[in-house]
Amino acid sequence: MSFLVPDACSLPTAEQPLRLAEFDELFATAVRAVDQVDATHARLHLTGPAGLAATVRDLTARETECCSFFTFTTTPAPAADGEAVTLDIEVPAAHADVLASLAQRASAVSTGAPS
Repeated sequence: MSFLVPDACSLPTAEQPLRLAEFDELFATAVRAVDQVDATHARLHLTGPAGLAATVRDLTARETECCSFFTFTTTPAPAADGEAVTLDIEVPAAHADVLASLAQRASAVSTGAPS
């Protein structure tokens, strides 16, 4: 499964596969559900061990540095064990295709679909 890398991304090409691998790791281990709220807003529901929220905040902060059109909002959620996080991802309409690609990848990777 490919991921649409926008022209606006300033992350060096050589580093892009590494960042994608970080997102895939998060998607595979923590994403429990993906909601496409609308064309410019997706919501990911994540659960994992203590430190999950800090991991999500770190990864999304680094992603915002190279793709400033993303707005990530991390909200702690109730968890029976470990941590739960709701991650809202919003983009301007011009980047709706990038968000759709990210949400599709998160959904596929979290369910173990072939990549």
